[in-house]
Amino acid sequence: MLTSISRLGERARGHDHTWTVAIYSVASVAGGLSTGLLLGALGRLLPLGHRPMWAAAACGVAVLLDVSGRVPTIHRQVDEDWLSRYRRWVYATGFGWQLGTGVTTVITSGAVYAWLGLVVLQGSLGAALLVGAVFGLVRALPLALLRADTPAALRSVAASIEARTRPAATATVLLLTCGGAVLVLT
Repeated sequence: MLTSISRLGERARGHDHTWTVAIYSVASVAGGLSTGLLLGALGRLLPLGHRPMWAAAACGVAVLLDVSGRVPTIHRQVDEDWLSRYRRWVYATGFGWQLGTGVTTVITSGAVYAWLGLVVLQGSLGAALLVGAVFGLVRALPLALLRADTPAALRSVAASIEARTRPAATATVLLLTCGGAVLVLT
């Protein structure tokens, strides 16, 4: 998806990339907010004691999922046919919202499940909305920061992302492990 809504792709479709990214980013934040709203409301309803221990468990489960390579997911991506079928505001909004929710497309890391669990465990609707908005914004940043103007530059960006996959997965496991350990100690 990142390479589909690029400067190059948007120029080929006769669209201004900056405007498309703006629509996408707002929709991505809205997707994160909607997930935060649902999970924050659920968290307020659950009478969970010892929330730090539950949060540590969420981090531990996420680590186990990542290390085992068995992250449960749906096998659905955003529909790239939308790029030629619909107007820019439709595909930018649809892609942004779906990716911003964190759960309506392929989930590649247990960290997403940790995020979902931690949002529930906050027990605060305001905090859940804030975390959801930040999650959606972070999901939009790669598209906003992509500067590939030529096919070669776009291929280079895609190769660079692929090369960083394993180090990012390792860093995620380490951060989740450290976060879980800190939570156990609180």
